[in-house]
Amino acid sequence: MKATLRTVRLTLAEPLRISRSTMSARDAVWLTVEHEGLTGHGEAVTSVYYGLNTTVLERQLYEAGLDLGRFGDPESALRGRPAGDRPPAVTAAVEAALLDLCGKRSGVPVHRLLDAKSARTAPTPPGGRGAPSARTARTIGIVPAERAAAQARSLADSGFTVIKVKAGAPDPEDDLARIRAIASAAPRARLLLDPNGAWTSTQALQLLPQYAELGVEAVEQPVAPGDPEALARLAQRSPLPLIADEDAATYEDVRRLAGRVHGVNVKLAKCGGPYAALRIAELIQGSGTELMLGCLTASTLGLAPAVHLADRARWADLDGHLLLADDPWTGIGGADGVVRASDLPGLGVRERRVGREDAA
Repeated sequence: MKATLRTVRLTLAEPLRISRSTMSARDAVWLTVEHEGLTGHGEAVTSVYYGLNTTVLERQLYEAGLDLGRFGDPESALRGRPAGDRPPAVTAAVEAALLDLCGKRSGVPVHRLLDAKSARTAPTPPGGRGAPSARTARTIGIVPAERAAAQARSLADSGFTVIKVKAGAPDPEDDLARIRAIASAAPRARLLLDPNGAWTSTQALQLLPQYAELGVEAVEQPVAPGDPEALARLAQRSPLPLIADEDAATYEDVRRLAGRVHGVNVKLAKCGGPYAALRIAELIQGSGTELMLGCLTASTLGLAPAVHLADRARWADLDGHLLLADDPWTGIGGADGVVRASDLPGLGVRERRVGREDAA
């Protein structure tokens, strides 16, 4: 197998402000794995929070590509790769490229390959289940209330029924005003709130009842990550479901919180790929902790593997590609509020600039 890399700049349509930073662009490194005339693709994106800059990603993916050369085919590479020896985002990108290539070689979509490895207890219908789809949340950053209301109205008009609102402004009243404005502009939308760990436990106990009164459905990572016990204690007292995000990066993180928080936000780039996500889904099954599938801001290529798992989640937050000014890939939709996996072989995505299915 031959592996090649390509680095591109992904620019957001407008800067996204959250409690700890403002982002206007990030780099994506694309991994292409070729074998017997077919190619598979995966993507890893830079992240300041996870300590992944362009140089680190390029080096790690280059070394991973060299390692793939010791396998005779992508199927054996999927079975034989050791886990945990590289950053999870790199592992996820390699796994995505191999799944894409394996799907093209076998003529089936990735979600069918994942079904074969899934621990789902529900029986699969004859001929397999249909292509996964889910109503995705769409993120509104920390912006003035009037701007948030206009965005929410536009999203609702486009078909979005779930809106995720960033919180953690220096003045908590600004966050409350934003939620009130969004609730008024899109009264039928389900609202999720994400302070990205900006609150103390004391602030959270004061603010959560107010957001419950405003109709917020659930809150992600209200307190600073690093003290999962504090988050679990807060969940016991919260009038709203609490979803762990930064405190639920790995399988062991989730094991400690299973049954003690209401949800965990699983991102393939932080857990290590689709198979790791499936293991986490199996772990929390029946515990009272539900699955949220999230993402980093990335292209359709980066989002596609998670979309092939989308129907397994209580909450889907798979809008990273929708935040871009120019998504260089296509194939999962989402502009109408619904992301859909393809029934085409592999990930079912194609590069827009090429203008063809990259499967030959």
